[in-house]
Amino acid sequence: MISKNSTSFEDALTKTGFGKFNILAFVVSLTLVMGMTFEVVSVAYLVPASACDMGTTTAQQGLMAGVPLLGIIATSHFQGYMADTRGRRKVLGWSMCVAFVCGSCAALSPNWIVFCFLKFLSSGALAGTIPLTLTWLSECTPQHKRSILISLTSAMYLVTAGFMAVVAIPVLQLKFSIYVPYFNIFFTSWRLLNLLFASGCAVAAICMFSSHESPRYYLRMGKDEKAMNVLREMFATNLGKSAEEYDVLSVELGEETGAPTKGMFSSIVAQTLPLLKAPLLKNTILLGVLFIIAYAGINAFIVWLPFIADSIMKARERGEVMSFCEMMESTQNATLTENNDCSLNTFALLIVCGSSLAIGVLNIVLSTVINYVGRKRMVIAIQVIAGLAGLCVNATNSWILGTGCLIVYISANVNFGFISTFSVDIFPTYVKAMAVCLTLMIGRASSFVGINVLKNLLVTDCQLAFYIFSSITLTGACVALLLPNDVKMTKKDSAEAMSS
Repeated sequence: MISKNSTSFEDALTKTGFGKFNILAFVVSLTLVMGMTFEVVSVAYLVPASACDMGTTTAQQGLMAGVPLLGIIATSHFQGYMADTRGRRKVLGWSMCVAFVCGSCAALSPNWIVFCFLKFLSSGALAGTIPLTLTWLSECTPQHKRSILISLTSAMYLVTAGFMAVVAIPVLQLKFSIYVPYFNIFFTSWRLLNLLFASGCAVAAICMFSSHESPRYYLRMGKDEKAMNVLREMFATNLGKSAEEYDVLSVELGEETGAPTKGMFSSIVAQTLPLLKAPLLKNTILLGVLFIIAYAGINAFIVWLPFIADSIMKARERGEVMSFCEMMESTQNATLTENNDCSLNTFALLIVCGSSLAIGVLNIVLSTVINYVGRKRMVIAIQVIAGLAGLCVNATNSWILGTGCLIVYISANVNFGFISTFSVDIFPTYVKAMAVCLTLMIGRASSFVGINVLKNLLVTDCQLAFYIFSSITLTGACVALLLPNDVKMTKKDSAEAMSS
């Protein structure tokens, strides 16, 4: 309950206004997502580009591409606990530092095993980046702007993935080889690209340590004065007024904060158990299933998109004009008889870039209308359209139409952000970061399976791949029907706000 002399956190946050402070927090969030994307998605470019240098087989390349997900799965739960008990700012900042060090060292890997180990460490450090960033940003943003900023931040993942292709094209075409005697390796273009991708984490760490902790987290930890100081600074920065003019004297969360525990293991258990029993269990299961469907059905195609685009363009260079899947299988058969070529087709990378940027723009457009359409309706519509587009890849004999359908299919990637907005809303503060990390961890575990299954199917039975993964995506639309109807909730909240 909120006493008469206290203001609810949401009301206190609304009174700080929306302005420069929120824009800067949004920019910091973008750098965090960008740094994470550079490091985790880098394997999509580094694995095929390093194949000749490291002499890796197809099976080894599959493991190298999946290692970042294993790292994320291994530490997601722990990072959620750390963020809920040690603070969002501290965990995000130090995670970026560790990722930068390990990711940079991967550029000096003498073999694929060392590369996998270092990428496992760097991705493990970044396990909670997106959920913790969204949590931190949501707790610093007034409710009426929250969904839009969270969705736009999620779009940064897609925009960055597209920008990575722009960076990779000129760097991978550089022809140099510098022998490094201590490591017994030749420093070539793919290693330079690795360093460039890792540098994004360093930029993000600097930005995060220059920011404030979430005022909501401070309240949860009983540090009311620190929370008030942050709220006052937000007020002064946004509205250009003196901090003393902020008329809120005290703030209360007005929600359960959880019982204190001693010891790290007991604390982790205490943070997790509420998610596994009523009333939060149904939300944990629902969002966990949605993330499983989203990651298993869509993310696997995102990881292998450079490989898919490269295969199609190489078939096109040979003058083969067939259906999408026939061109995929033709390229894989050709590699068995032709010389080993580890280069990536430049035009293929441009397609990857254009596709990712187009989806990023789509995310921005959808984010601007999400409050009018409703998140639930948006999630369902996207899953249905994407699933049908995936099935249509097999329904056309034109590789051009097939490619267009594939792009529409992977555009369902925008649902990662929309589903995440439900996560940050329906869980209480004391388990919010843990809940978001746990549900995302479940989804990413399914993605690791999807990545390895998809690669094999693309080579052996391309059409079956689209039937299976498109069906999974359509199933997501049915599950999304169980999400809370945020449109009605928004109207109700607005009516209450007007009457108060």
